[in-house]
Amino acid sequence: MASENVAAMKARDRAIEDERSLLQRVSDAVINAVSGGPSIAFHATWFAVWAAINTGTVPGLAPFDPFPFPVLTMVVSLEAIFLAQFVLESQNRLAKQSHDRAKLNLQIDLLAEREMTAVLQLLNDIATQLEIKTSVSREQLNDMIKETDVHRLAEDVER
Repeated sequence: MASENVAAMKARDRAIEDERSLLQRVSDAVINAVSGGPSIAFHATWFAVWAAINTGTVPGLAPFDPFPFPVLTMVVSLEAIFLAQFVLESQNRLAKQSHDRAKLNLQIDLLAEREMTAVLQLLNDIATQLEIKTSVSREQLNDMIKETDVHRLAEDVER
């Protein structure tokens, strides 16, 4: 049963991945590419070479963007703007997936609660019929058998 559930969740996750738009796929690819060590190394090298050339420390190469490096500042600013947009796109999609999964979990939890209430009621009926003394008091059992008021519970959580 557990393996079937895991397989079902994997299939659901694959379907969600397959349904991504072109923009979402591009955003994910860009984020994956720039979030690793090679990207950090590339940027560190790029900035060091740019600074070396434009401070006149590389013989034979004339500075083309003298200090305070206005062209580099513009390029890095544009890169940051676009990367921020890609990150926001990916985060929004992942937040929606997380929200959808939380709603699914809530539905499963409510179903499990309803089933457990029915099981408790059946056990109570059997214990009563067979006159079995239980370690749980009737008051405790009756309290557990009560149907959960989801709206009241949600209000209590919000307070």
